[in-house]
Amino acid sequence: MDDRKARVEVEIFGEYYTLKGDAAPEYMVMLAKYVSSKMQQLVSRNDRLNRSQAAVLAALNIADELNKLREEYDNLVRLLEPDKGKQNS
Repeated sequence: MDDRKARVEVEIFGEYYTLKGDAAPEYMVMLAKYVSSKMQQLVSRNDRLNRSQAAVLAALNIADELNKLREEYDNLVRLLEPDKGKQNS
């Protein structure tokens, strides 16, 4: 079994980071680009944001996206699950 983790250099909003993880390098690069683009969108709307503020607001926006998708997923799962009360009858 290969326990080596992938390492990849990424740029997020003008700063470079080395990411290390189990995911494919291409996936980690895609995530970094997504975060960077979120930060850029925020700064383009409010040029007074500093790097830290943009990062925190991007994190909050991404957390909001994740939470909404989780709610949608849970609702879809509930729609697809057979009614448990009817199964036990």
